[in-house]
Amino acid sequence: MPDLAYPDPTHWPGRAAPSAAPADDRWAVIDLGSNSFRLEIVRLADGQFERLDYLKETVRQGGGLGPDGRLSAQALQAGWDCLARFGQALQGFAPWRVRAIATQTLREARNGDEFLARGQRLLGFPIEDISGQEEARLIYRGVVQRLPASHERRLVLDVGGRSTELVVGDGPQPRVMTSRLLGSVAWSMAHFGDQRLSAAQFERAEAAARTVLADAVASFGRPHWDAAYGCSGTVGAVADALRLGGQTAERHVVTCAGLHALRAQLIAAGDCDAIRLPGIKAERKAVIGGGVSVLCALFALLDIERLRYVPGALRHGALLDWLERPQAAGATGEAAAASPLTRVARR
Repeated sequence: MPDLAYPDPTHWPGRAAPSAAPADDRWAVIDLGSNSFRLEIVRLADGQFERLDYLKETVRQGGGLGPDGRLSAQALQAGWDCLARFGQALQGFAPWRVRAIATQTLREARNGDEFLARGQRLLGFPIEDISGQEEARLIYRGVVQRLPASHERRLVLDVGGRSTELVVGDGPQPRVMTSRLLGSVAWSMAHFGDQRLSAAQFERAEAAARTVLADAVASFGRPHWDAAYGCSGTVGAVADALRLGGQTAERHVVTCAGLHALRAQLIAAGDCDAIRLPGIKAERKAVIGGGVSVLCALFALLDIERLRYVPGALRHGALLDWLERPQAAGATGEAAAASPLTRVARR
């Protein structure tokens, strides 16, 4: 399979259609995360993927999951509105060239079926509701395709909005995977719901995270891996904050010392709205307390001293995986059009 070659992500506000490449050269992947929905459009050329367009909307759907396990009307509508915009951008795409994946919030939501049914109509393409294990597998694949070929034992972690995935693998092959019910949105709601950032709140949040993650040490602790890698929003934001704030000279690296220095800076700010740190964007402020507390718990439990951020993520692994399926492999011929895809999973 080809490696993915991507320039740095760029936001794509207010554009009605993707760029100039012919439709039959393009592939699209959509990640319906608990914090953000993301659409990436790429072109396959000379054995590599070139990013054409990227759109991210901070829907924060996971924050709309109530104590009754149902998404609020506002959370449903925000997600539907986003998918309608994505659908406009994807007009002209053949169905086998688009893969859309739903994650933890829609696994949990009692009215997830309602959201997916209408969401698919608005998007114009099926949406897969994948398991936590499958999400972990695809995350690992998305990360390792950005790394040099190696037989090193790798720990890959992704602190998402409502779930955290951990994978240990040898080179390109995952060996053990888990998906746990904690993340930046869920932990911010549970432990920083007043938007305050105090030492006591961080201590409680980290203790709660260690409880959820305690039994992961046996499979994901330091003896089981040689190097640690992280991906997606929380790890990327922390890595940016450390580099831009002078806590580390290395780009895309989170150190234990740097992480705890950032924690101290957040406590000094005292309130999410008062955060004035380079690398922490406005849309990240409300969930940074939860994300950092989960990351601190992971560093402590798994004995991580240095975590390298990798831009590969779930959607990149999902696209590579998709290209190996028969309907995608046959997409260069017209026969694929005669075979409708059934990609709504599990429910």
